[in-house]
Amino acid sequence: MDTAALQKVALTVRTLSMDAIQKANSGHPGLPLGCAELGALLYGEILKHDPSDPAWLDRDRFVLSAGHGSMFLYSLLHLSGYKVSLDDIRAFRQIGSPCAGHPEYGHCPGVETTTGPLGQGLANAVGMAIAERMLAARFNTPAHPVIDHWTYALAGDGCLQEGVSAEASSLAGHLGLGKLIVFYDSNRITIDGGTELSFTEDVARRYEAYGWKVLSGDMYDFEGVARLVAEAKADTDRPKLIILKSVIGKGAPTMQGSHKVHGAPLGAEEIKRAREAMGVPANADFYVAPEAVSYFEGRRAAFRKTREAWNALYAAWRAANPGKAQELDAFLSGKASAPFAAPAFAPGESLATRAASGKALAAAAAAWPNLVGGSADLTGPNSSQLPEGGVFSRANPAGRMIHYGVREHAMAAVSNGLALHGGLRPFCATFLVFADYLRPALRL
Repeated sequence: MDTAALQKVALTVRTLSMDAIQKANSGHPGLPLGCAELGALLYGEILKHDPSDPAWLDRDRFVLSAGHGSMFLYSLLHLSGYKVSLDDIRAFRQIGSPCAGHPEYGHCPGVETTTGPLGQGLANAVGMAIAERMLAARFNTPAHPVIDHWTYALAGDGCLQEGVSAEASSLAGHLGLGKLIVFYDSNRITIDGGTELSFTEDVARRYEAYGWKVLSGDMYDFEGVARLVAEAKADTDRPKLIILKSVIGKGAPTMQGSHKVHGAPLGAEEIKRAREAMGVPANADFYVAPEAVSYFEGRRAAFRKTREAWNALYAAWRAANPGKAQELDAFLSGKASAPFAAPAFAPGESLATRAASGKALAAAAAAWPNLVGGSADLTGPNSSQLPEGGVFSRANPAGRMIHYGVREHAMAAVSNGLALHGGLRPFCATFLVFADYLRPALRL
């Protein structure tokens, strides 16, 4: 690990972020500056990804749950080689730029989900981890583990205060989603001030109670964080929360550590002071360290080699398992595997609408074997039981039914993650009167 080069990547995340936010006169510099080292390590050393193929099926997924810190993501996508140009970053928050104020899925390569409403990204990541496990159980063979990737998320104090993250984290612990790792940016700052104003619980013990493995370290220790990730990946029986102590706005000499750096440009004078402290030329707008460019130029060959090795594994799997390959193609295309035999009802027939819905759902499940989902503790009343596949659980990872429990908001946000992962068609169910509990995720 070239820690000197990673330091230059982190420096560049800071310079690009503070300059883009200053030019837009809008944005959130606190997280990008405070988490720059983690970003450098993630995109340079930890994530299995290839910027030349952002849609690679077996890539690791990274979700920026604290979506207000979007310049963290755009800076790293640009540096690592995704099609995010410096001009795109200069146009941050402007109409037509892929670098929106909050990450928007489908508009920027490398963005796995739309985030902004805090906590929902964490729940999306739970859905992606469920999808990975379901697809791996259905398609992997001992000789060819073609679905074998990790889901990572970065969440902040605000994310972990939201109810949707509590619902999703509880479910993830119950299901034992061992290939889910959440980094907690613990800077102990909110917009109103320090977290002592309203958030004094022991987060580590809460997550341990959910059934997670909890680790902790220093946001700015490259080798220490790498060791924590290795320890986390050695345990595949439960999700992991890695708590990283950080300083919001790190690198802004007179503003770091303060709520003032959360959601407003640093200002010309503070940027001048920051550049001086970082050793960046005073007039170097949108400065990119040459060492950061060279580092990722060298890493891209390794990224590509990893994907090409998977391509060879995938080709061998397809040759050895033509039936599975045909089924996976159908899953990925969204096409039905069998004709959809819609139920027919006689004119005037008396039937509860939920019973009719249940018949239609069963017919859709027969046509689309990748239809998965469940209800918020209303399987019978909602008629949402799937006739085949069983219940998804630790013991039955190929199951199609998900028991969400009384967690409407997480249910919908997890469903979004299932859909965004690719390969599955999720559904969720509740009574209309309870739908307001999930409306924020439905909106996204």
